Amino acid sequence: MIQLPRRFGLLTVIAIVIGDVIGSGIFVKPSSIAQQVPDVGLILFLWLMVGLVTMMGALTNAEAASMFPETGGQYILFKKMYGPLFAYLYGWASFIVINTAGIASIAYVAAYYLDYFYPLYRLSPEYEQSFVIHLPFIGNFYYLEHIGRKLVTILILLFFTVINVSNSKWAGNWQRGLTAYKLLLLVSLMLIWFWFQPQSQSMDLSLNNESFNLMGLVSALAGMFWCFDGWNNVSFVSGEIKHPETIIWKSLFYGLLTCTAIYFLFNWALLGVMPLSEIQSSDFVAAQATEKIWPGWGGSLVSAIVIFSVLSAVNGNILSCSRVSYSFFCDYQVSHKLTYVHEQSRIPVGAVWANTLWAIALIFIGSFDQLTELLIFISWFFYGMSALGVILLRKRIPNAERSFRVPWYPWLPLVFIIFCTFYLGLTLFTDIQAYWSGQQTYIKSLLGFLLIIIGIPFYYKRNHNSKSHQNDSKP
Repeated sequence: MIQLPRRFGLLTVIAIVIGDVIGSGIFVKPSSIAQQVPDVGLILFLWLMVGLVTMMGALTNAEAASMFPETGGQYILFKKMYGPLFAYLYGWASFIVINTAGIASIAYVAAYYLDYFYPLYRLSPEYEQSFVIHLPFIGNFYYLEHIGRKLVTILILLFFTVINVSNSKWAGNWQRGLTAYKLLLLVSLMLIWFWFQPQSQSMDLSLNNESFNLMGLVSALAGMFWCFDGWNNVSFVSGEIKHPETIIWKSLFYGLLTCTAIYFLFNWALLGVMPLSEIQSSDFVAAQATEKIWPGWGGSLVSAIVIFSVLSAVNGNILSCSRVSYSFFCDYQVSHKLTYVHEQSRIPVGAVWANTLWAIALIFIGSFDQLTELLIFISWFFYGMSALGVILLRKRIPNAERSFRVPWYPWLPLVFIIFCTFYLGLTLFTDIQAYWSGQQTYIKSLLGFLLIIIGIPFYYKRNHNSKSHQNDSKP
């Protein structure tokens, strides 16, 4: 595997963390979260809790990432923690589900909000329903649903892919600039909402016990965790960070602290402008909130801000996620095209294009919510295993040099692992329950695992072919 040059400094890496985390979810998820948890106080509490849990996982993972700052990040770490098979499953899952579905879902929101400006083409419901893929015990997928949004999403992915394969310096500069402008626009939007809140509008922050519903709570947590997803991407480019021993943990800490503050204040401001009942029924919640303040053009202004924010996240995810695929493809070569690195720019062009083309295929599987709920269950399984791996490395190589040690060890990693186990168990239970009750057309968590399991035969086939080649080469 060709070593990619170390070219990213602290500001660029912080921009990657914030840019990858704050993308589309904060503009789309408040409506579904308000439907699932119809309680203002509980919603605000959950945003803080999810931010804290994410920070725990990030700081835990930073210890291992600082020990092995190589291109591929988590994939490399899992090889150190659990061996080649588990690392293979993560690399396969990242390519098949986690990273590519994440990129697709983020870009999808730009097309979603473009509908606010100009209604995109859509086939008749009858025609959409006539083209279906059925997977036994999983469910149905209507791949021509919202075809206009899907085609615009594809164009966005292709545009930023071209930027990322052209020049990494361009991509880094784009990421810093887009993230800075995104933060400026978000802060300005929140100040407008706080300043122009209706005098008659007040928030009831008292917890309503009657609003608690286990299935709704799990769905709301999935949405919030998806909004924070992307923090782990910084480890993917750790082989290109100038001083990884200090920059990795600092970028995660300051980046996630900023994201948590913005998410909490964004929702607080939003709930001060719009009643909970209006948020629950809104398709374009941020745009409609601003439209209440500036009728006629406020909604269009915010839609432009949303699209700008999403484009920053698309660029950051394409840049970082391709590095996992590159390391994975180098270990399990199927084609030299997948591991191709440009001689002058040292960009893994083959991996970047492979991620984009598979993300385009996933776009036709379903909508924004289907893509996000597909990937978040699998993501948090691997997050939990990563935290457990940090404990295993402490036991296995206790005297190894660690430039950063997770604070309050072992309690902080253990609390994170317990939370992951509890959350995954609840998600699987409610997912199956919702499928059997007819509330959803397929079992999302099982679909994610099915896509991962499909890769296992390829692993053993590759090992068998390698052994056969070694035996044939012996005299």
